[in-house]
Amino acid sequence: MAPSRNGMILNPHFHKDWQRRVRTWFNQPARKLRRRKARQAKARRIAPRPVAGPLRPAVRCPTIRYHSKVRAGRGFSLEELKAAGINRKVARTIGIAVDPRRRNRSTESLQANVQRLKEYRSKLILFPRKASAPKKGDSTEEELKMATQLTGPVMPIKNVYKKEKAQVITEDEKNFKAFASLRMARANARLFGIRAKRAKEAAEQDVEKKK
Repeated sequence: MAPSRNGMILNPHFHKDWQRRVRTWFNQPARKLRRRKARQAKARRIAPRPVAGPLRPAVRCPTIRYHSKVRAGRGFSLEELKAAGINRKVARTIGIAVDPRRRNRSTESLQANVQRLKEYRSKLILFPRKASAPKKGDSTEEELKMATQLTGPVMPIKNVYKKEKAQVITEDEKNFKAFASLRMARANARLFGIRAKRAKEAAEQDVEKKK
């Protein structure tokens, strides 16, 4: 309890038998080894599939603070799979993550992820369910011999930053008023509907006057 006003200085006995309440982590090195062995066992179990799991889409982070960063998303949208010509049920069986709730807000992201799916499909080595009876779309025997297990992330996403070159400030740039331009743009956007309505009413009145 915190001291209140001009009272007596408290003397709480919080150091009694502290050794009994200490939390120890002596199992930490053994846990590390156990996790490592579990990862290796899983990699052997799912071989020759990639260790990192299925292919993920490239998505932009939300909010104005982080939207310049591209990262891996949960799964590809149904629209992206349709554009790439991959069935939504087949996609999960060939190592592609699917997220039916995701929506494509821009054409750029849709095209980028469709291209990502097509590139993955061209590189994919698909093992037949029955070696004696391969089906259409399965890889050839030569390709199967070349197959190795991928250890890192599948087609990692890289953020490319373009560095601006130094340049001489022009007269137009010196005279440009950024704050005033932003305020004007906001005002124009806010008043767009009202102005359109007024213009329409004025046009209607002109037509009536001419009659």
